[in-house]
Amino acid sequence: MKSAVVLLPGLNRDRDMIAALTKIGGQAPATVWQTDTEIPDVDLIVIPGGFSYGDYLRCGAIAARMPVMRAVAEKAAKGVMVMGVCNGFQILLEAGLLPGALMRNASLNFVCREVKLEVANANTAFTRGYTPGQIIRCPVAHHDGNFFADAETLARIEGESQVVFRYADGTNPNGSLNDIAGVISDGGNVLGLMPHPENLIEAAHGGTDGRALFEGLLGKAA
Repeated sequence: MKSAVVLLPGLNRDRDMIAALTKIGGQAPATVWQTDTEIPDVDLIVIPGGFSYGDYLRCGAIAARMPVMRAVAEKAAKGVMVMGVCNGFQILLEAGLLPGALMRNASLNFVCREVKLEVANANTAFTRGYTPGQIIRCPVAHHDGNFFADAETLARIEGESQVVFRYADGTNPNGSLNDIAGVISDGGNVLGLMPHPENLIEAAHGGTDGRALFEGLLGKAA
């Protein structure tokens, strides 16, 4: 599977994501810059975490309006898989590629710790390496991860199984409605999640719970 990683000023998890895609996928992803108007012929586009443009205005607001994001939206409309992690999730929401919004953490503090996640929907290209209801460990590091949606939108995404990950066992770090940690588009090819699965893919990280996401996605599952 061919992949690409979007690079934007202020992102700081691009190297982690590139390493995960290379290690598990067997080939290094292409990289695309903020001003690029075209993306190579790939199967997967990833927007990593960090603090694009210093989180000015709103997290992801400036990045979502860069030329590269128009190219990402065009690829997504054609069915190419897109994944945004942490700031990448915020950017996808600001770009209108996913429903809902991410607000300041309920504690008003930056949170950096490990949480537990429930795989709420294992019937996606991103989660087929897990089993329904499986509880996994995953690190988070964010200040604005409090997922919110109006009542109608929330009912729709819940009813259509667009909630893919939930914080489990009382580990919700930000106050997200319904413990939502990750959602998928109605077309099933765009995923956004706040936790960082790329930081838990090998024993040196302290665990491998994030590895199955990449193995399933990249077709490398045992």
